[in-house]
Amino acid sequence: MRENWHSSYRWLKLALLFSIAFGTVIFANQYRKQETMRTLIKQARDAWVARDAEALARLFTLDGEIIVPGQRWQGQVKIREEVTRFARDYSDVKINIKRIIIEHNQAAVEWNYEDTQKATNLRNQADDVIIVDFKDGRISRWREYFDTKTPLVP
Repeated sequence: MRENWHSSYRWLKLALLFSIAFGTVIFANQYRKQETMRTLIKQARDAWVARDAEALARLFTLDGEIIVPGQRWQGQVKIREEVTRFARDYSDVKINIKRIIIEHNQAAVEWNYEDTQKATNLRNQADDVIIVDFKDGRISRWREYFDTKTPLVP
């Protein structure tokens, strides 16, 4: 009886050590994955602020898409074209990230957005929530939900 208990105890210790080691590896991989997603979101913000169509398009998968109210831009080429058009028509972009929530291969981003329309000199402001999907270390889908009616909270 005593030998069975020692044998079971050894297996329990091995199982516990394996669980700790395996859990640590899983946690480290998940942390790296989340940091990569945060970095991509911040790079997207920086590309929008710089109005850099090439930098933004490179963050997406080849068939990635951006969806904003009333528009869908599918693929890196289309994203590059539309952001180039945006850069021509708008200036002085400011984006303040309020929070990023990450789960699995998705993130929710809340930010305050501002730009100036060059033709009218009109300053646009919006609270914006973006749902971002990731695939193979890139953005596969970027879906924005604007609120242009509620006054911005600093």
